[in-house]
Amino acid sequence: MNPETPELVRAAAERARAAGFAYSCDPDVGRLLAVLAAAVPERGRVLELGTGTGVGTAWLVSGLRPRQDATVTSVELDQERSALAASGDWPGFVDFRTGDALKLLPRLGAFDLIFADTVAGKQVGLELTIAALAPHGVLVVDDMTPAPGSTWDSEFAARQEAVRRTLLGHARLAAVELGGHGSGVILATARN
Repeated sequence: MNPETPELVRAAAERARAAGFAYSCDPDVGRLLAVLAAAVPERGRVLELGTGTGVGTAWLVSGLRPRQDATVTSVELDQERSALAASGDWPGFVDFRTGDALKLLPRLGAFDLIFADTVAGKQVGLELTIAALAPHGVLVVDDMTPAPGSTWDSEFAARQEAVRRTLLGHARLAAVELGGHGSGVILATARN
C-alpha cells in the first residue's frame, strides 16, 4: 500500500493478509470505486456483491467520506469472511449482509452504484444485478482478464466471456471495457 491509501483500506487489507485471503479488490479498481462512489447522488445507495474482508467496501466508503447521507450495503456468502469484514471500524451507513446474493438481490431495492465482485450476481444471476440498478446507476464488474502470469480454465473463461457479451450488448446499458485497468473492468451505466 502506498501512503495515499486510505486507512480503512489499509485495515481491510491487513485483515485479508492475516486471514490468508488472496482475492481482495485490486488497488487500481479500488481507486476507480472511490471515484465513482464520490459521484453517487445525494442519499444514494451503493451495493457490493462479494465483501471478502472488506477491501472493496473500504474503497467505496473512502470515496463517499465525509458524507453521511449515502448507504453502502455489502453482501458476502461466507459467514466467517463477512464477520471479519464487519469487525472493522465502519461508519454507521455501512450495512454488512451475510447470505446468497441471488436470494437477497430481489429484496434489496435499487442502487446508484453496484460493484459485482463474486460469482453470484456476475457469472450467475447477472440479470438480477442489472435489474437492481437505479435509473442511470453504474455497474462495475472486475476480474475480466486473467491475472498476470495466470490463465483461466476453459469453463471459467467461457463464463467470463458470457458476462462480457451480456454487459457490452445489453439494451439497458451503455458499457465499456477498460481492459488495461487493474484486473480488467467493465463499467456500465443504466440508460433508464
